[in-house]
Amino acid sequence: MTTSALGAALTVGNIALSFHRAAAALTRRVLEAHGHRTAGIEAPHEQLFRLQAEARVDVLVSAWLPASHDVYLSAYRERALVLGAHYHPYCVWAVPPYVPAGEVGEVADLARPEVAARMTRAIDGINPGAGISRFSARMIGAYGLDRLGYTFTPGTEASFTARVERGIAEREWFVVPLWRPQYLNRLHGLRPLAEPKGLLGAVDAASPVVHRAALPRIRPAALARLDGLRLGNEAIEELDTWINADGLTPLDAADRYLAAHPDLLV
Repeated sequence: MTTSALGAALTVGNIALSFHRAAAALTRRVLEAHGHRTAGIEAPHEQLFRLQAEARVDVLVSAWLPASHDVYLSAYRERALVLGAHYHPYCVWAVPPYVPAGEVGEVADLARPEVAARMTRAIDGINPGAGISRFSARMIGAYGLDRLGYTFTPGTEASFTARVERGIAEREWFVVPLWRPQYLNRLHGLRPLAEPKGLLGAVDAASPVVHRAALPRIRPAALARLDGLRLGNEAIEELDTWINADGLTPLDAADRYLAAHPDLLV
């Protein structure tokens, strides 16, 4: 393709977490396959949505709607076009597979005296703007876990991952504020706990969001392909595993996946 045939340059923004990087890399490759040049940008949850509100992000990948991210998108929704969902994520609290399901099967079990005596009561999460972090902070009080010494502390992706790896290595009883898709599920077989109060939100639709100011610059075929792209949680989790366990860059992971699924580009 000659330089003159190239489409407009587009900025693709993602939340600064590895599985969001995976989804953004696939999005960039789709846009590039339709002639666009792309650049990537990432930021924490609230900041990324603010950047798009300021028209500094053309395509945001992805907004989890309605539960996790509508609080950020609602500030400028009239200037945004929400495309079809690429996958359907959801939040969970999970425990390692060696914690017996008969003893810890739902969140309320964490308050049972014999469980609380064994469980590490410091619960660590990712950054505070994430839906799972907001939900988890609320759950501590709603389930009366604070009265038993449980705490929730947000952190970084790196500190969260290191905490999970350390706990698994030491066969510690601990609870993880987690979500699907995320590579730790696949790597460690973490078991979700039932949460009947519904405080973790429903299953979301993970959709790209296009700033309407960018629409005239996006080729119709590229927009249609993004709107109809259906990846699923398993695909994002597979790419996330390649990034974190195999050491691939997000774009290299996307290229590996698309080599096996070339139909996703057209």
